[in-house]
Amino acid sequence: MGIPEGVAKPEEQRQGPVLRRRDQVQPGTADQRLLDTEGDSEWVHTDPWRVMRIQSEFVEGFGALAELPSAISVFGSARTKPDSPEYEAGVRLGRALVEAGFAVVTGGGPGAMEAANKGASEARGVSVGLGIELPFEQGLNPYVDIGMNFRYFFVRKTMFVKYAQGFVVLPGGLGTLDELFEALTLVQTRKVTRFPIVLFGTEYWKGLVDWLRDSVVAGGKASEQDLLLFHVTDDVEEAVALVSKETGK
Repeated sequence: MGIPEGVAKPEEQRQGPVLRRRDQVQPGTADQRLLDTEGDSEWVHTDPWRVMRIQSEFVEGFGALAELPSAISVFGSARTKPDSPEYEAGVRLGRALVEAGFAVVTGGGPGAMEAANKGASEARGVSVGLGIELPFEQGLNPYVDIGMNFRYFFVRKTMFVKYAQGFVVLPGGLGTLDELFEALTLVQTRKVTRFPIVLFGTEYWKGLVDWLRDSVVAGGKASEQDLLLFHVTDDVEEAVALVSKETGK
């Protein structure tokens, strides 16, 4: 839509705070262009539009989680079987964290994440799931009380860190390792205030801890102090005590 037929083009035009005169006057108004259904739709796939979607995910996440009580993020494998000892440990962990006064935040998926959410829900605590858009659909598990699905991994990771006072990491795969090392890096570089990181399952994590000590630290790629950034345990009560002690609860 432009200037109606028979109406002279104005010599002066105000577009919000912008003043246009003479040859710089543009046809139509901002509302006209907003409401016009015709035109190319490729703009929804451009980087400026992606920036707006990223911004909206941050706004929605901050709004949904800002009033959470003290929380612990629990990471772990989506492939953990419901009839496994690891799943049962996740349920007991979620329950114990709620009893210690924490909300439980997970990735919202099945497996270890579902176990921690189940324990939190059964203990009548706040059970949070932060899902992610993936090529293979997972969805949020049924024990999530507050749930969000994110398009972007880095926005989701920010929520895990911003609204948690500590991490407990159950046995998991590449995604769990990604979250673990991101957390360790943030603490090591002091990008976040130090908070506890607990690896649950000594046998599972033994090889990783040995490699960090015997290869990474021994090779001068990290310091001995970096091995103090995390704790390893097989005991649910000890895991909860560690996060409680370091968070002052």
